[in-house]
Amino acid sequence: MRTVDVLALVGSLRAASLNRLLVDAAVDLAPSAMTIEAHPSLRAIPPYDEDLDTSSAPAAVAELRSRIAAADGLLIATPEYNFSIPGVLKNALDWASSARPAVLAGKPVAVMGASVGLFGTVRAQRHLREVLFETEALVVGKPEVMVARAHTRFDEDGRLVDGPTAGFVAALLEALLRAIREHHSAAAA
Repeated sequence: MRTVDVLALVGSLRAASLNRLLVDAAVDLAPSAMTIEAHPSLRAIPPYDEDLDTSSAPAAVAELRSRIAAADGLLIATPEYNFSIPGVLKNALDWASSARPAVLAGKPVAVMGASVGLFGTVRAQRHLREVLFETEALVVGKPEVMVARAHTRFDEDGRLVDGPTAGFVAALLEALLRAIREHHSAAAA
């Protein structure tokens, strides 16, 4: 079978983001039949503005939509801000969801997140799943990867050193791979 291509979105803009480190770990833990490429940053995407949502959308938006459309699946890593997802991530998904043709509908998506808090990103992921449900994305349900006290799970060089966390991330990527293959099989039938 061919290799599947996954686009990773990080909901944090911070250069030393724990969620960026989590995506970096996912790149290393990906099954051999999967490649993961992280979107460089959501920083350049302007606030959603329906007046700008035309056939000539802003360049950063057009690029995001194009990359999502080309990917076999998405991996989203989100921090939790005020019990929810960051505005930059919601904004990017709003732009993506308004694309015609739709780029999120039917797209297999896996969600994970890291936080310094004790609850990981449980509330943010619940909200993110609600948003993705509305876009008709195919969200991988299990396993849930909510990395609590994430600052203790990476070494000083930013490498994931916590074995159980690595195991959960690897299992999520295997589940995403299965979802992508099932989606391709159903589409081909």
